[in-house]
Amino acid sequence: MLKLIIAGGEFFDEANSEFVPREGVVLELEHSLVSLSKWESTWEKPFLGNEKKTLAETIGYIQAMTLTPDVPPEVYTRLTDAHFEQVNKYIEAKMTATWFRDKSGPPSREIITTELIYYWMVTLNIPFECENWHLNRLFTLIKVCNQKNSPSKKMSKRELAQRNRELNAQRKAQLNTKG
Repeated sequence: MLKLIIAGGEFFDEANSEFVPREGVVLELEHSLVSLSKWESTWEKPFLGNEKKTLAETIGYIQAMTLTPDVPPEVYTRLTDAHFEQVNKYIEAKMTATWFRDKSGPPSREIITTELIYYWMVTLNIPFECENWHLNRLFTLIKVCNQKNSPSKKMSKRELAQRNRELNAQRKAQLNTKG
């Protein structure tokens, strides 16, 4: 969970041409599948991918990440560049001790949406409680499940021939034959 401290102070209200005091707010944010789902249902496009987000889309995602109840919409207008950097750093954080030895080829060109991630969860029997995990941690779990469920690596022709020679030798010894 990320906590952003939004400073209070006096702000100019252009509509009424006066200074208005605003209280400081602590926003609690969670980058999760639930947040992603909220954002995608609002913007109706995939969040993950290479397409650059507009300022409105970025603020929309921060709103979708917000766990703090009853946050006035004007609070999000007080976000600074430092807040956006904190959010980006949090989103990019690994959030797990698991690491993978092999780099498995070029990245997939498949468009990843929340429905696809939920499909992976269902297919791999990952409980829906994990939808509240940090998204990178959930992706790591999905990758681990895929690797553990995948068939073992195929043997090379040399390895297969060696294994067959060993099996034949065992059978000859068991049956007391010469071949």
